[in-house]
Amino acid sequence: MGMKALVCLMWLSMWVSQSQGRLLFIPSKPDPNDAAASARWLVSLNFWGVLNTISADLGGAPFGNVVSYSDGLTGAGTGIPYFYLTSLDPTARNALKNDKASLTVSEYPLGTCGKKDPMNPTCSKISLTGKLKLVDQESKEAEFARKALFSKHPEMKDWPKNHNFQFFKLEIENIFLIDWFGGPKPLTVEQYLHPKMNNVGFIL
Repeated sequence: MGMKALVCLMWLSMWVSQSQGRLLFIPSKPDPNDAAASARWLVSLNFWGVLNTISADLGGAPFGNVVSYSDGLTGAGTGIPYFYLTSLDPTARNALKNDKASLTVSEYPLGTCGKKDPMNPTCSKISLTGKLKLVDQESKEAEFARKALFSKHPEMKDWPKNHNFQFFKLEIENIFLIDWFGGPKPLTVEQYLHPKMNNVGFIL
């Protein structure tokens, strides 16, 4: 790890709320021309969004649900959203029958859009589309999901055991990003998952 990246990590650790695992200070928004950095910034700093599945109860209609998520420990996001869901809720039931899904996240809850309307193109928003998959609950990935989610959502640790909560992840196949005027930014999954280092040598 380079010195600049190490310095950034040290500063970032000072911005984290240890009680909630969330940032007390929001790192500067990336240049909107850098689609990958903008997308990763948006997904890593947020901790909830609208998860859409194909309803098994409504004849295949789309069903959106507000859910908590995490893509990794604070300051070490992977870009892949993980969820802690129960089949008592329609979202998990839907995914177990039809795994097509999308997660939509907005910059607006971060408080960095100022007085702009949430639909203003400069107030970033992203939709990640793919497959909502159940994680092997005995795997190392499940342990990663547990740490990632519980660090940002401590309340989850105390959710009822008899509700059979399980870890899911979104396997991303398509990305729709708006972070400026001019329509959606071209961004492949490969570019999103493996962004170039920014000018301070650090990616969230």
